[in-house]
Amino acid sequence: MHPDMLLIYVPKLTNRLGYTLGVVFKHLLRTEFSITTDEGYFLSFDGAKLCYGPRRVGDSLHIKSCRLLMQTSIEEQDPRPFQRDGQWMLFPVYGHDTDMEFDLFAATFFMVSRYEEYLPHRQDLHGRFEASQSLAGQTGFLHLPVVDQWAEMLRQLLNKRFPDLCIAPRNYHFVQTVDIDAAWCYAHKGAFRTVVGTLRDLFARRDLVEVRRRWRVLTHKEHDPFDNFDYIIDLYRQRPGSKLIFFALVADYDQYDKPSNYLNPHTSELLKHLDDYASMGIHPGYNALEQPKTVDIETRRLENILHRTISKARYHFLRLRMPTSYNTLLHAGLTDDYTMGYADAIGFRAGISSPYPFYNLERDQETELIIHPFCVMDTTLQKYLKLSPDEAVEAYRKLIGDVRAVGGNFCCIIHNQNLGELFGWKGWRAVYEQMLEMAKP
Repeated sequence: MHPDMLLIYVPKLTNRLGYTLGVVFKHLLRTEFSITTDEGYFLSFDGAKLCYGPRRVGDSLHIKSCRLLMQTSIEEQDPRPFQRDGQWMLFPVYGHDTDMEFDLFAATFFMVSRYEEYLPHRQDLHGRFEASQSLAGQTGFLHLPVVDQWAEMLRQLLNKRFPDLCIAPRNYHFVQTVDIDAAWCYAHKGAFRTVVGTLRDLFARRDLVEVRRRWRVLTHKEHDPFDNFDYIIDLYRQRPGSKLIFFALVADYDQYDKPSNYLNPHTSELLKHLDDYASMGIHPGYNALEQPKTVDIETRRLENILHRTISKARYHFLRLRMPTSYNTLLHAGLTDDYTMGYADAIGFRAGISSPYPFYNLERDQETELIIHPFCVMDTTLQKYLKLSPDEAVEAYRKLIGDVRAVGGNFCCIIHNQNLGELFGWKGWRAVYEQMLEMAKP
């Protein structure tokens, strides 16, 4: 007997199939497994067995296959989404000789590889793939971590069929990430930006309140509204078991990149301070999509400030294009990406809440880059969806509940500047604190 290992039979092992089995069994179910193409060995194996192919082999559990994982080309697919007992599924299979109504592995690969993003699609103003272009967005299951749900279905099915295998449920995790697009609203901007900002407020906007606030901050009579870092860290330290990551924008000043100057000693001091309490990652600037060399340049800038290697990244404006953006990160020596999500919608862009390796569909190859999906960003709730603070709390509650139910990772994005409660953000500190309380492990 081999009570702790699952043997999987496949008639043919392709790169796509090997990768997908790894995602499901290694990264999601975290169980020992082995793959064989030897039917005789599979039949003689005395233990938990799963057959993936067009027909059942022996007395194993059987998931009937479709063509997707046997292909190497990129072509239009017909996932045919359907619901059964409230659960969304893709790639239905037919016949009595199967233990599932859909090809779980093809469905998983289609979602996590972001297959549809390699096909022709419309882009938004910033060159991004929009949620409305996705199958999940069009069908209505974007808000659900369906890949995690499918893995949980398979776990329960295997445990029922092979009680000795005993695959344990996964543990829920909370990952809070903070994008530092601008560390300060008024402080440490330098004389030129300070004068220009004051003149703009005074003459273009005729906003005397803003002028007075700026100069109260500059004369140390008022706290800079974007400087909420100690507040974030204090709340984080009160809730052990979660993870906190800051992503620093150190790009050159531009139309869409307006960071605090990385050469300013105050900026360096702040980033070093944050690095003492949390993880730090690079926030490659807006132009990184068209100028990939800037990723390496900006990563080295942050490394020179912190005097250590940086491994994590999230693209500014979530400007992610498959597969070039991820190839760029790999080339720069980065190992973990946190960009997988949408700016214009909440939910699970890849259908999954858990970390998993990036698969380059053009090269038909698994890579060493680990993707950490997020499912909600504060700016999405307020700016794109125009939710009230109370409505935002309910949106958080639903997402957290669905992730917790499958033992996944609830990963969210906040911005230090939005916690200052200026410029339309009044009431959102309370939203943030309620979210932290709901999301804690």
